[in-house]
Amino acid sequence: MQPLRPAALAAFLLLLLLLASTPSDAHNITRILAQHPEFSTFNHYLTLTHLAPEINAKTTITVCAVDNAAMSSLLAKHPSIYTVKNILALHVLLDYFGAKKLHQITNGTALAATLYQATGSAPGSAGFVNITDLRGGKVGFGAEDNDGTLSASFVKSVEEIPYNISVIQISNLLPSAAAEAPAPAPSRQNLTSIMSRHGCKVFADALSASPDALSTYTDSLDGGLTVFCPVDDAFKKFLPKYKNLTASAKSELLLFHGVPVYMSLSMLKSNNGLQNTLATDGANKFDFTVQNDGEEVTLKTKATTAKITDTLVDEQPLAIFAISKVLEPKELFKSEAPAPAPAPEPACRRCSHAGEEGEEEEEGRCRCAGCGFRLPG
Repeated sequence: MQPLRPAALAAFLLLLLLLASTPSDAHNITRILAQHPEFSTFNHYLTLTHLAPEINAKTTITVCAVDNAAMSSLLAKHPSIYTVKNILALHVLLDYFGAKKLHQITNGTALAATLYQATGSAPGSAGFVNITDLRGGKVGFGAEDNDGTLSASFVKSVEEIPYNISVIQISNLLPSAAAEAPAPAPSRQNLTSIMSRHGCKVFADALSASPDALSTYTDSLDGGLTVFCPVDDAFKKFLPKYKNLTASAKSELLLFHGVPVYMSLSMLKSNNGLQNTLATDGANKFDFTVQNDGEEVTLKTKATTAKITDTLVDEQPLAIFAISKVLEPKELFKSEAPAPAPAPEPACRRCSHAGEEGEEEEEGRCRCAGCGFRLPG
């Protein structure tokens, strides 16, 4: 092998340098906070409200975390999950503020936009946070709609990845009348319309044609619902089987594709095992197995294995995922039995004896162990 020319060698070394300097993995707020048990409640609600993936998607961000005691004070008021989301979104700043920068703010004060402001739900400038460098090395924080009151202070830096993400602890949650106002739940969504618009029209049409199944789906929506809808090509191939089912069995198969709890994709990726469905009823288990391998999530029954191929909706209390195949419950379909192994050919054409042959004779031939007939060489 000839040695690299100087120019080629320089280009190769530059490529290695670039690869070495590129982060192998983006920041993950859930993993960062998981190392600090005192923020476990705050971390849990970042996941529950879907703020965690929004934070992970930002390239420059600051998370103002509060400890479990501060979160307990909020949860004691029994706010809706949508209100909790607004409050926590107010604590996610769309700029980088490490400990050093907090004490070097130009003119001693700064106004930072937040995820709450970015949602468009914050009235006026209610989604901004005032950060002020106070005397004695303290830094104060206050919601812009709180009459200029700095209601929380900087406690410590939790983790910093300049200038990507800074996670800091502040003393308590920032009071904000706008963020704390009761937030309405998302409007009741038309399940079949969503499926039809995103490549699952055949399944949606089958669901619409089964009033009992559709009623079960819609009645489950408020309490949490996860739907796995087969893509059109998959359900079209399955239609001959589907048309041969009784009306009751058709309903059970459709209900088998719904789970009566909300499960985000991240939750599915971290939960392996059996999963009950809308069709589960006492002795009729109608369950399937969830398995994940890295970023891939599969759903398995005795007869089929389907993969999640797309996320159509993922907003609590509803998640709808497209899957590659129709899930066939064992209660309705038997798994295909393996083909029987071919019977061994008889060793002897005279008596059909299939056992071991007799001792080899001088001419290289054997006699049948069953009848003594000389077998051809």
